[in-house]
Parts: sequence; C-alpha cells; structure tokens
Amino acid sequence: MGAFECVRKVYRTDGLRGFYRGMSASYAGISETVIHFVIYESIKQKLLECKTASVMENGEESVKEASDFVGMMLAAATSKTCATTIAYPHEVVRTRLREEGTKYRSFFQTLSLVVQEEGYGSLYRGLTTHLVRQIPNTAIMMATYELVVYLLNG
Repeated sequence: MGAFECVRKVYRTDGLRGFYRGMSASYAGISETVIHFVIYESIKQKLLECKTASVMENGEESVKEASDFVGMMLAAATSKTCATTIAYPHEVVRTRLREEGTKYRSFFQTLSLVVQEEGYGSLYRGLTTHLVRQIPNTAIMMATYELVVYLLNG
C-alpha cells in the first residue's frame, strides 16, 4: 500500500480524527523529556562541582578533557534510562491507541483497560528494546550538544 492509499484508507475509516489517533499519549510523552533534562542537568552540575573541587585542590587551570565528555555521555545515559523507565507507559498507550479497529478510545481509558486486562507489567512491555535504542542515541546526542556549546563559547 502506498502513502496516498494509506491516507485515503485512514480518512475513509475514521475521518480527520484518524490522523490524530494517539496524540494525547504523545503529549504525555513530554514528561519523559522534562524528567530527562532535569536529571541530566542535576548530574552535570554534580560532575562540574567535582571537577571544580579537584581543580582548586591542584591549583590547575580548568580545561575540558575527553573524560568530561565521557562523563556527559554517562550522565545522559543515566538520565535517559531513569526518564524512560518512569514515563514508558505512555508509549504502550500510544501504540494501543494507534492500532486499527481497537477498543481503545482515549488515553486514560486505554491505560486503565491495559492494566485491568494484562496487569501493571504490561505497561513496561518492550522497555528493554526501547532502552537499547534510546540510550546510545541520547548519550551521543548530548555529548555532541555539549561539544558544540563548548566550541562556540571558545
């Protein structure tokens, strides 16, 4: 099926609403990003405090080193793992809402129905695979961001 055929089928079946199925769960996904950045910035601040204390003790000038970027990558990986684990149920709900012809109608209805029928563990189905994909991506992205900021600040 081509893209246009798919669009036609969704429109015929569900109308305009069909194109926005799962949107409420996507909005809930914003919480994952918020949690990630709060934890990341907290860890980054702690790393900076440790480095500053070390530099003051030794009387050296503070210079960014490769280990600083490795630390940023570890901070990003840790914060993303925590955030994803906390917020992952929205991914399950979003996936269920996007299934064609299902009994799932809204975010909270789907959330409660999944828990009733399959238990709380089902809200974390697929988490490991998701983390395997997300953690390296986030670590590289955040380290790259920090490097660009460092280079632009001179």
